[in-house]
Amino acid sequence: MKGLKGALIFGQSGGPSSVINSSAAGVFIEALKHSDVITKVYGAHHGIKGILDEDFFDIGQEDMKELELLKNTPSSALGSVRYKLKSPDVDETDYKRLLEVFKKYNIRYFFYNGGNDSMDTCNKVSKYMQKSGWDINVIGVPKTIDNDLYGTDHCPGYGSAAKYVATSIMELKLDSTVYNTGMFCIIEVMGRNAGWLTAAAQLASYAGLGADLIYLPETPFDIDEFLASVKKVLDANDNKCMVVVSEGIRNAEGKYVGEFTASKTDLFGHAQLGGVGAMLAQMVKEKYGVKTRAIEFSLLQRCAAHLASKVDVEEAFACGSEAVKAAINGETDKMVCLIREEGKDYVCKPQLMDVALAANTEKKIPESWILPAGQGLTKDFVDYALPLIQGDCKAPLENGLPRFARLKKVQAGNK
Repeated sequence: MKGLKGALIFGQSGGPSSVINSSAAGVFIEALKHSDVITKVYGAHHGIKGILDEDFFDIGQEDMKELELLKNTPSSALGSVRYKLKSPDVDETDYKRLLEVFKKYNIRYFFYNGGNDSMDTCNKVSKYMQKSGWDINVIGVPKTIDNDLYGTDHCPGYGSAAKYVATSIMELKLDSTVYNTGMFCIIEVMGRNAGWLTAAAQLASYAGLGADLIYLPETPFDIDEFLASVKKVLDANDNKCMVVVSEGIRNAEGKYVGEFTASKTDLFGHAQLGGVGAMLAQMVKEKYGVKTRAIEFSLLQRCAAHLASKVDVEEAFACGSEAVKAAINGETDKMVCLIREEGKDYVCKPQLMDVALAANTEKKIPESWILPAGQGLTKDFVDYALPLIQGDCKAPLENGLPRFARLKKVQAGNK
């Protein structure tokens, strides 16, 4: 709805990234320019839970310098959350509470920054508020290093994480092959059902320092075939082999290989994967007697702001800024997405799509881009991913260390 006047609230959800705060900076800096329409700017502490708990910060009290530094500050500056709203048809409790808080603070603009589940939250909140008669413009701001969000060419956060993965593999390739003795090195990369981040290993191959084998969740993983392929590489390469594997690889029956080592699920019911690399390394050690190293990038791949892509930082900021502009112009029930223009030179601009299309959906790597038997990916993937990792953009140094944003976090709710 156009012509709304009131407060804005922004929240962050799900796993953070090295540029998630750049989107926050885009929202905050743009919103503060429109005091004639946006009366207050709030940052929800721990996402949707912060709104439910009436726990949020008055962003108008922050120094502009610190808001600018958010562009190069990793993780979620406001605090993140994994909280799934039930369908209002099942339980309206949370929705009634949200409406109560929105009315109390005259919140007319709601922005949520996250991936598939976060867009589901946007969709549910937007639809409920429309039904309740509360006029509020709701916009989803995309974020996920997994790059699996439907409708956008790529997700803010992916380019920097891909750059970290490719760079680290290149460095490990040099290190793991330095001795005149053999070694099997396996690197585990995040990615539950979509292998975009693991596929970034192909960029290291493009640079001449890549892994011997790459395994993605999109294709069934066969342990016997894997062991045979490893043996072939070991025999041809002085008993040395490097493998990159996604945490989400599955067997032909569709069971996550990592579930054999997983014992817990998160709040969305997803198995907490991890340890598949160590498990496979142990198999190789027992079968072939070679020295093994299992390396799990874990949180490093999503918080390594020292390797942030300039393209990624700038696009993340643009998505936040575009969300505010769109909402002020009356758009609601939408998600900002990045659309790549055709042509030799890379050009990608933010546009809008219905947020419902991105809720709980996943975008996977095209099968035609994946080579068989762990042999990597085609040039199509390299052409797609290479523009996303370009440029250097990092926090300024203070005494040789990065100077990240230091927010005052002045409470605006009842806390």
